[in-house]
Amino acid sequence: MVEIIVHKAIQDEYPDDFAWCYGCGRLNEKGHHFRTGWHGEQTMTIFTPKPEHLALPGFVYGGLIASFVDCHGTGSASLALHRKNGHDVGEGAEPPRFVTASLKVDFVKPTPHGVALKALGTVHEIHPKKWKVETEVYADGELCARGEVVAVVMPSTFIK
Repeated sequence: MVEIIVHKAIQDEYPDDFAWCYGCGRLNEKGHHFRTGWHGEQTMTIFTPKPEHLALPGFVYGGLIASFVDCHGTGSASLALHRKNGHDVGEGAEPPRFVTASLKVDFVKPTPHGVALKALGTVHEIHPKKWKVETEVYADGELCARGEVVAVVMPSTFIK
């Protein structure tokens, strides 16, 4: 089996003040550390659920899937706007930060535990400060969930 990883993640570029999210914050010791990068023209996040992420033996807790879709969506929006602004991950430019305005998740089938999950996203700009990300979550190549995040550029009121 070939392991797929995200080499250049947008979350690695977030300034320390904004790297604390439980889902994708690299500085949150107890967080999931979701990492989102480009996969061709789509975005991708890979995550392997831990033993505590069970709904019942053999299956992943739906709340984890929702968190996965949520952080994948905001990370994807950041990637897209960063690219639109003429930047790539890893070149040192600070990327825009997004927050979730809307989150929708449809569970297509139970998500098996014990395998890596892959979120693939398609990003659509709907306003200069508002982006929609459609996400599909796969486990072992099987579609398990579909999600949609409407992400907005983080308002200045979030900044100290």
